[in-house]
Amino acid sequence: MRMTEQLVGLSLLALMAGCSTMKSLNPFSAKESKTPPAALAEFKPSLAVRTVWKQSIGKSGAYVFSPALADNSLFVAAADGALARLDAASGRTIWSIKAGSELTAGVGSDGSVVAVGAAKGGILAFDGAGKLLWKGQASSEILSSPVVGQDVVVVRSVDNRITAFDAKTGTKKWTVLRTTPALTLRNAPGMTISGSNVYVAQPGGKLLALTLGAGLPRWEIAVGEPRGATELERVTDIAGTPVVFDQDVCAVSYQGRVGCYDAATGATRWTKEQSSDVGVAVDQRFVFAVDEKSALTAFSRDGGQSAWKNDKLAYRRLSTPVSYERAVAVGDYQGYIHFLSREDGAFIGRISTDGSPIISVPVIAGSNLIFQTQSGTVTALAVE
Repeated sequence: MRMTEQLVGLSLLALMAGCSTMKSLNPFSAKESKTPPAALAEFKPSLAVRTVWKQSIGKSGAYVFSPALADNSLFVAAADGALARLDAASGRTIWSIKAGSELTAGVGSDGSVVAVGAAKGGILAFDGAGKLLWKGQASSEILSSPVVGQDVVVVRSVDNRITAFDAKTGTKKWTVLRTTPALTLRNAPGMTISGSNVYVAQPGGKLLALTLGAGLPRWEIAVGEPRGATELERVTDIAGTPVVFDQDVCAVSYQGRVGCYDAATGATRWTKEQSSDVGVAVDQRFVFAVDEKSALTAFSRDGGQSAWKNDKLAYRRLSTPVSYERAVAVGDYQGYIHFLSREDGAFIGRISTDGSPIISVPVIAGSNLIFQTQSGTVTALAVE
């Protein structure tokens, strides 16, 4: 969920209760109302973008649902309980079910197990054919997508409790509780499984690495450190999902920094001042980050030097970017997907979807680039 659209909780208790209406405490609403989104700039396309297939899964509502890729399949979900497995290449529906509950987060899958967050902190796990394996219960609401790997399902609830379940039986394996700042944003910091570790984005700007087997902390670092005289100024939650690439794990925080760290030790590779409300994209050469004003910057992955910056999409509430072919692609609040040159940030292509915001994390499946909108359109694109 976008930080500019999120609800601010005064305490952990308020977060657990759901924080249904606290707009007056949202430090971003006034700023956004005074600064209209930039108009779409005209340019001569140099990249041919086409739609390969489209499917409709259902609306996300007040939640964020990102597709999960595994075994050449795409797993998608919606707030009303719709859950489906699609062929990633063709978009063909392999199976489609109703989960039996409204959903709040998902999807996580390794192809054999499919996990989603359900209403009131419920956890539902299905097998690769869509058959229910088990039901679990978290200590509070689940907004972050579960992650599945190494025979475990890892879930983070809004009280900042990270819990691992046996993927086949649902037996609880371990739980780790981290403190939550008194004032935090109702967002969905992500998790990534890589090797024997799970990397967990945290409120308060912390990035935590845990062993999958026992939940033991390998390291914990501060991507962003709270600063300022007021609690609002000190909000510095990590945005989006940390990305593991080669030996690095890279992340960004709101009112904090963007940086890359040694995935094994947490040692800092480099950091730069940055404030973002969505996650980063990483490729062999660059780390791409969108700041709170929707400017997209490419940083050198080796040392963090700024390679280019494009601010022509100002306040268009951009999604997490993705490095794809010779472009970096990003969605916006009107459902447009913009393609910028990886080399210099110039616009090279654009395509529209269904007109609703794109908030979820994009996925690359073979030659297809896949976005899911808040209205539930799952679109696979290709370039020529």
